[in-house]
Amino acid sequence: MPHILVIANETAASPALLDALRTRSGEEGLSVTVIAPVNEPRHGYVVYEDTRRASAGRRVERLRNRLTDIGIPAQSYAVETGPVQAVKDALVQLTPRPTEVVLSTNAPERSSWLRRNALAEIEKAAKDIPVRHIIGEDAKAPTTEKNVLVVANETVVSRDLLQAIRARHAAGEASFLIIAPQSDNEHHPEAERRLRRAVSVLRTDGIDAHGQVVHPDPFTAILEATDDEVIDEIMISTFPGQRSGWLRRDLVERVRKETGLPVDHVVSE
Repeated sequence: MPHILVIANETAASPALLDALRTRSGEEGLSVTVIAPVNEPRHGYVVYEDTRRASAGRRVERLRNRLTDIGIPAQSYAVETGPVQAVKDALVQLTPRPTEVVLSTNAPERSSWLRRNALAEIEKAAKDIPVRHIIGEDAKAPTTEKNVLVVANETVVSRDLLQAIRARHAAGEASFLIIAPQSDNEHHPEAERRLRRAVSVLRTDGIDAHGQVVHPDPFTAILEATDDEVIDEIMISTFPGQRSGWLRRDLVERVRKETGLPVDHVVSE
């Protein structure tokens, strides 16, 4: 019986992936297992560790429901591992064993999985099982959820920043990763309290937000985040003028030039 193992996270709800699976709906005995690998960031302490997994879980659940609606039996999981290990685990644990693997990613220039050579590693792990790669983006489809990187330290709970995040949320579907650059000390209780408060307030408002304390240099932290995650926009919060060490180091313009992404500067009084 054909059993397709789908590995997808941010593109799990993409029309391209659903269409590719829909074409298989006529196969007798077909079943699908959808797994969303949720990588832990390589840097920083994650606040609200469940938020990444919950977001991934919602995406694969939507795909599972759509497959069920068109008559394809499906199950879905979010797992705390990378895509290659997810495939290795699934080939051992799933019954019946998958007969095909489908890897769904963003386009190569946006996919951290492809930058880390996940497709070749999955093909190696799958051995004799065929592996299909699908680019989950569809230029004709409506704009999908945007990932907004928010960079803030002491201003992370400021009224100005929270209002800016709410306004961006109202302008279109988005999720927010808030990073708080801190000192090299191992523990950051004050920073963590501020970050938890900001995330709690935003999630109470129905906004998908999670955060982490990161490398003390904000420029380095931003580059690491854009390497780890698919980031579409950046929001940097600072104190005004000369009160901000980040502005004295021209952080906003350096980030615009280096990343090529839209950068919104929020001044928090």
